[in-house]
Amino acid sequence: MRKAVGILEVLGYSIALTAMDTACKAADISIEGIDCNNPKQGDAAAIPLTTQVKFTGPIADVKIALEAARTEAGNHLADTDIITHLIPATSVGMEDILAKGKVKPKG
Repeated sequence: MRKAVGILEVLGYSIALTAMDTACKAADISIEGIDCNNPKQGDAAAIPLTTQVKFTGPIADVKIALEAARTEAGNHLADTDIITHLIPATSVGMEDILAKGKVKPKG
């Protein structure tokens, strides 16, 4: 069975971790990769770090996790600083792309 993919992108590493902690407690998902980059506003951004988390699971769980993560991130950030995206099913070769990033979760 192909898994769905959820992507959360927020300003700040600690906010990403807090949001994903909430998401993991709300749904049956697996974090596949975490990446950090400079935000498009550069040093002018309120938090000068953009963090993207990629995770997988059954589509219903990924939807729940995305909602939970967005809600938690919204407790700390403006809605414009939160991006979520759902990919309904992985395709061949996506596993390698999902795992790419500066932070490697232990599995």
